[in-house]
This record gives sequence, structure tokens and C-alpha cells, in this order.
Amino acid sequence: MHTETPQSELFARLVEIGGGSPGTSGEPVTLYDRHGVLVVRVGDVVVKAHQPDRDVGPAFGDRIRLAAALPHILLGPDGPPVEAAGRTVTVAPYGEPVDPAGDLPWEEGARLLAALHRVPVPDGAPSWGRPERVARLVGRLGSGSAEDAVRRAFAGLPAWIRGAAAEPPRARECVVHGDWHLGQMVRVRDGWRLIDIEDLGRGDPAWDLARPAALYCAGVLHPHEWERFLGAYRGAGGPAVPPGGDPWTALDIPARTLAIQIAATCVQSARKGDRPLDGPEEAMVDACRRMACTEIGGEPA
Repeated sequence: MHTETPQSELFARLVEIGGGSPGTSGEPVTLYDRHGVLVVRVGDVVVKAHQPDRDVGPAFGDRIRLAAALPHILLGPDGPPVEAAGRTVTVAPYGEPVDPAGDLPWEEGARLLAALHRVPVPDGAPSWGRPERVARLVGRLGSGSAEDAVRRAFAGLPAWIRGAAAEPPRARECVVHGDWHLGQMVRVRDGWRLIDIEDLGRGDPAWDLARPAALYCAGVLHPHEWERFLGAYRGAGGPAVPPGGDPWTALDIPARTLAIQIAATCVQSARKGDRPLDGPEEAMVDACRRMACTEIGGEPA
């Protein structure tokens, strides 16, 4: 019977793995420890224990190889994953993360995504399939007015996103990151790179723009920052939206879906911490309330 490895033991194993890599020195530092993921910096490398329930089968190896073929865009693992303390572990070079207190690199992120989306999709590239996450998160919600608002908004999403129908044929298919936000960027010597390639693969590029679009629609992301991001993406020839005119013909459903996903995460976090929703969290739930009064793609919400 499998028992969960204590976090201290897992940390020690990650440090041990990282210590066997060239250029590792100095005190190990925990970079991330949430949602079942532990990331430790050991010198010039980052060692990551992936979520226990994530798919790390053959498709993950395909994603690692795809990232390795695009070193000017992605900073992926240095090699195949290893097993340690009952977990799947990868080792990657260290990059400096985005400073949330500094000037956020919206343009750089947009240009990286545009470059990724313009890469010809290689034969055998794994599929993305990320919209499945929203259904899992909404399914875990408890009772309460905020939870009800999120569920009502979710009920208005297209059936294929809710898991009630097969995904329709994609209008376009590109290489996509699959879970993009500013935390998925690091700076290395010659510029910025995308990291965390667990969802890298074939998909609709509009979903890579969905998170900032959702935050903008909810009033959490300032319009100027959204325009910086969208303008840079269009200027770099990104194919997710038309080069001019209304971007929401492509972004409406992805943005709504991510708003619901973020709101569900916010509500669960607040309930777990036995605290009220903060301002941005309440804004995401309010966005769900507004969705319940609108239509999505001709389907009643």
C-alpha cells in the first residue's frame, strides 16, 4: 500500500538529485510548494516533484522532447523524468522568475507565445486537452452563494468543456503551452523562456491567451496591461486572434472558461483558509455572476 512521502524526505531527495548535476552549489531553496508540487533550486538547476495525479506517461516524454527541440522558446527538463520517493521528478536549468513588483514582461510573454504558436506542429505531437481542469475544480466545490455562482456560470459553458460531449473539431491547431501565465516565464542569459511543459502539445492557441483575457474581463488585469499583451501578440504575428478587429470571436469561450476555473480555485482557497474572499477573488466570482445572465456562443448560460 502506497503511503505519502513526508515533505521533508521528498525535499531531501530532490536536493540529492540536484546535487548530482554539474554547477550545483550553495544552499538549496524551495521555490514552490503548493497543490502537490514541490520545486527546489539546487545551485544552477531546478528539481521538480510533479503532482502525484498528473499524467506522466509516454505523452510526457513526447512533451519533453518537443520542448528540447525549441530551446529559443522553452526551457524544459534536461532529460527524461526519474522516480524518487514515489514521485515523478525532473531536473531543468534555473532561470530567474518574473518579479511581481517590477515591470511585468507582458510583451515578452506575448512574443514567446506568438513564436510558439507559429511553430509547425510536428507529427506525433501530443494533444493538449486542458479544458478538462475546470470541470474537476467545479466538481469539488462545496455549498455557498459564491459556489452557486461559479456552478451557474459553468453550466452555461459548451457541453464539450463540461464533459457532456466530445470536443468538436478544432478550427485551427498549433503548438500551445497549455497553461500560460507570467509565472510560467523565466529569464536566462539571452532572454525569456517558457517553463512547465506538462501540457505542451497540439491545441487551439486561443487557450494560451485565456488567463490574461479572463483577468481583464473580470477587472483584475488593468486594460493597459491587457492592451500591451494583446498588441505585442498581434504584432508578432500570433495566430490565436485576428490581426485586427474583434479578438473576442476567438477568446470569448476560453476567457469565460478560465474565469470560472480561477473563481473556483479562489473559492476553494478561501474556504480552506477559513477566510473571506479578497478583492480580486470576489471580482472573479462577480464575473461568474455576470456570465449567468449572458449567452455563450448561442447557448444559454
